[in-house]
Amino acid sequence: MFLNNPAGLWALLGIPAILAIHFLQRQARVVPVSTLFLLEKTQRESASGRRFDRLMNSVPLWMQLLAILLLTWLLSEPRYQKPRSTQRVAIVLDSSASMGVFKDSLQKAITDQIPPLRGAASTLDLTVMESATGSERIYAGSSIEEAVAAIAAWNPAAGMTDPTPALQIARSIAGRDGAVIYASDTPVEALPFDASQLTVGEPIDNVGFTGVSFEEKEGSTVWSAVVCNHGSAKAERTWQVRYPDGSATEPKPLQIEPGGITAIQAALPSQQDRAVITLSGDRFTLDDILPIVRPAPKSLKLFTATAPAFETLAQRLTRSLEAMETVNDAAEADLAIVSYDPLDPALPTSNAIVFVNDETRPGAFLKGGIVAEDHPFVSALNWQPLLVRESIQLDRQTSDDVLLWQDTRPLIFLREIATEGREPLRQLCFNFDLRLSNAATQPAFIVCLHRFVEDLRTRKVAGYRANLETSQPLRLSAKPGETAAIRMENLATGEVITRNQPGTATLNLTAPGSPGYLSITQGDLTLLESGVYFADTREADFKACATTSTVDQSKPASIERHTREDHWWRAWVVILLAALLISWFYTRERGAMEKAQPALNPAK
Repeated sequence: MFLNNPAGLWALLGIPAILAIHFLQRQARVVPVSTLFLLEKTQRESASGRRFDRLMNSVPLWMQLLAILLLTWLLSEPRYQKPRSTQRVAIVLDSSASMGVFKDSLQKAITDQIPPLRGAASTLDLTVMESATGSERIYAGSSIEEAVAAIAAWNPAAGMTDPTPALQIARSIAGRDGAVIYASDTPVEALPFDASQLTVGEPIDNVGFTGVSFEEKEGSTVWSAVVCNHGSAKAERTWQVRYPDGSATEPKPLQIEPGGITAIQAALPSQQDRAVITLSGDRFTLDDILPIVRPAPKSLKLFTATAPAFETLAQRLTRSLEAMETVNDAAEADLAIVSYDPLDPALPTSNAIVFVNDETRPGAFLKGGIVAEDHPFVSALNWQPLLVRESIQLDRQTSDDVLLWQDTRPLIFLREIATEGREPLRQLCFNFDLRLSNAATQPAFIVCLHRFVEDLRTRKVAGYRANLETSQPLRLSAKPGETAAIRMENLATGEVITRNQPGTATLNLTAPGSPGYLSITQGDLTLLESGVYFADTREADFKACATTSTVDQSKPASIERHTREDHWWRAWVVILLAALLISWFYTRERGAMEKAQPALNPAK
């Protein structure tokens, strides 16, 4: 049995009230009599006014006590458990990294607030999952203790996520009548799919790293890290640099105003390719560690085979791009810059940038609107100031992908040449004479060239070093058919995780969610060495965190689903009314008898 309204038990206070009333007796009326036999008709009562006396056994007393008990029963709304009833509860945990600060509060809140949701159900079906898309379930079962233990081992590390897809899945698990709860550290105005929210956060002060950059100065690599105070009070911290050989710099003081940003920098010693920059800790530790590696991009070999008029452009392009090496052998080059001669129309069978070389008399400027296709090489660039004169054209193939048009003439197109066992070779073709245009002075032209070269650099199977943010998508070119070994070192916990990935032409990976080091190798080739740091300023700001709960709103519905009402309540109402009528009848009868007794007075 389950009481839907325990407050109805307060009606039991009517029992001592009824007893107190029946303990109080009236002052007796003086009735002088001349014969003693009339004394048997009188009631023994107090002659000194109202006071406590012995409790008189009477029908009204028992009827009134019965009425109090029946009223208490009805007001408490008793309900009986349905056999084999199950209460389904699905909890969606906010996967954002800031939740790691409040895991203890979350465990306590779930321990306190989830058991009452079971209500009168005979069993509890509990599912705990993350809000991040694609995450595995944290727990599925019927034990609150096991669910809390699974949450204790959970390490949230994602950025800000939209819980809507996870809540939709949770609703399908819990069903129409189940309870769906979104556990977070920041309250939201409204949740879809009739979900309740359970927030366990509070505003805290936090100082952390938000980014790092590198530059070469006087032959040394200088790193510069940005530190932000996300709190509402002035912060004092210390920072130092630790190296893999165990050496470290002396801690240096750092003061930051509320909401302030400052930069710290130092040179990376020539004998060190790694370092860990640390801040004195606070409650949110993910942004207090900044692991870095000395950047080293993939090197591209450049071969130039252009007319003398294009050599200046080739030199400028080489100087503007990092890690470019000029070679004299086209066979070993990763990229060739060539000019198209109509007398020798053959183009190289390699990655190339191709320009038209028109030695004839220049024609008039082309007319018509310039339209760029939706392609990564040319999109979001301003091509309207481009002026191009009429010149000879390249032999365009039907499979070429036109990137830029002027009226019906293709100005830039991309050609792909299939190769066996490798990705296709790519050629960026400029279908006009560069000298007969103002392209060399246009930012869009320079950016387009840089995008093409960086795309080739990404596609090249070679090793490089870079610094990544946590959970950053990563695309690596690799050797097909050869297994890639992935090694991740978590600096926060000291844990090292290794796993193998089947080798394909492109590895689509994600950086770890915690600060550390990541390395990916294929055989003897190290494809990537990376320092991974946390830099999500939205998760590092705790000013909007608070504690709220709407879980209680699910309890009444749970009781209704898993219990049935007392079918005898109508009979109890009838008995209650009958008890009141009987009590009234006997009380009225007694009052009438007392009024009918004559007041005998011998004096009269």
